[in-house]
Amino acid sequence: MPVTKQAKKKLRKDKKREAENLKVKTVFKKIVKNTRKNATVKSLSEASKVIDKTAKKGLIHKNKAARLKSRLAKSKRSASPSSKPKAKAQ
Repeated sequence: MPVTKQAKKKLRKDKKREAENLKVKTVFKKIVKNTRKNATVKSLSEASKVIDKTAKKGLIHKNKAARLKSRLAKSKRSASPSSKPKAKAQ
């Protein structure tokens, strides 16, 4: 247990920060998981927003955030039908 006044205050602050970080991380994981299952434009947008916020708070590294967003977008592209018109067989 902390002895000094400042150590006690730091413990209180750390507990609050830990609780907030846990909330953010839980939402982050849930949204990324749901987006992987059902990749729609709306879910991809929401996931991107949450990933950026999580990275900004320092809970994940910015490169991990970029990698996750890239992979989610890639899975969305592969899941949707191609936008290119198919060549007719002659």
